[in-house]
Amino acid sequence: MPKHLTSGLPRLSRTHKLSVAGVATAGAAALVFSIVPGAGADQGKSQAAAVENVKPVAFSAVDTAAKAQQATITQQANNSAAKGKAEAAAKKAAAEKAAKAKAAAVAKAKAEKARAAKAAASRSQVRTAIPAAAPKPVAKPAAKVYPDNLDGWIRESLDIMAKKGIPGSYEGIHRNIMRESSGNPMAINNWDINAINGTPSKGLLQVIQPTFNTYHVEGTSWNLYDPVANITAACNYAADRYGSMDNVNSAY
Repeated sequence: MPKHLTSGLPRLSRTHKLSVAGVATAGAAALVFSIVPGAGADQGKSQAAAVENVKPVAFSAVDTAAKAQQATITQQANNSAAKGKAEAAAKKAAAEKAAKAKAAAVAKAKAEKARAAKAAASRSQVRTAIPAAAPKPVAKPAAKVYPDNLDGWIRESLDIMAKKGIPGSYEGIHRNIMRESSGNPMAINNWDINAINGTPSKGLLQVIQPTFNTYHVEGTSWNLYDPVANITAACNYAADRYGSMDNVNSAY
């Protein structure tokens, strides 16, 4: 047959080809039995049986192929659905995991903040509870100790005079004491004009009571016989009258 006669005709699928092949086979079988001479009723039955046997074989192959193809399609669909479900489950699990991690981070941050606030409050309470350290007392210089003798009395008087601004030297004081009383703090003159007037001179530097009272130096005893008080008052008087006890060389 010329090739151009088949152009434009639809192409047969595999199923169609199998069907055509089955029909052709059945027809061939029928034709064989029909042309065999002398065939009887048995031959007719055999022919019918042959046709029946051929038909199921051809269509059975077609059904098997169709079922296989349908099974493949079904399996592919099932696989695709299972894959979609697995991906959706994985996304859901990842989202849940991320949400849990975020919630845990927020909870941890809150807990850290709460602990920090509690610690700060605790430190504040401790600082409040601890009293401020009392200022250390300023150590006072140890009191100077003077010997209870003429040397010590003169030195103590000189320290007091220096604080009060009263002039005088150790040598000037000692020289006048030795002339007036020979260093006896209880010495008293009962024969001079002062004694006649009722105010005898007394003490180391022979001071009368009115002069002592007038030139008494604060911080010393009011007892005229007290050696330090007597020296200091006499030097205060000599400073007023003569500029200093150093300038006194006789009765004053």
